[in-house]
Amino acid sequence: MENIEASRVEDVPVLETWERLSADPKAVLVDVRTRAEWAFVGVPDLSGLGRETLLMEWLTFPDNRPVPGFKDRLDEALKARGVEKDDQIFFICRSGARSLKAAEAMAASGYRRCFNVTEGFEGPIDPDRHRNQIAGWRHAGLAWVQG
Repeated sequence: MENIEASRVEDVPVLETWERLSADPKAVLVDVRTRAEWAFVGVPDLSGLGRETLLMEWLTFPDNRPVPGFKDRLDEALKARGVEKDDQIFFICRSGARSLKAAEAMAASGYRRCFNVTEGFEGPIDPDRHRNQIAGWRHAGLAWVQG
């Protein structure tokens, strides 16, 4: 049975995410997009905070199924960074959908402060069917690097 806390994942806009990451040296940003997205679109750059974005695929490509062992692998990676169950963990994907599911999964496994970066890295599609034009990490001018 899933933990009811999974439904309590808070949505946080990108600028607030940056502020909270800046203010809390234990806070972690987990990018759950695919390897291809990291390589070809880029990743949030936390080097100015003395940290790195934790890269952990949530869905397999091309069938879009949750990656087997995601929770266990992320749990190990978080523990290796000294992250505890009460530390802030922010989840980001392209636009905020996959990251919400990943955050809910980790909240259900006992992490109490999981947050979804609502605008994602690229934001929603604009009327011309382009991303990075309306909202998102890159649109906000936050630091990022090409993977």
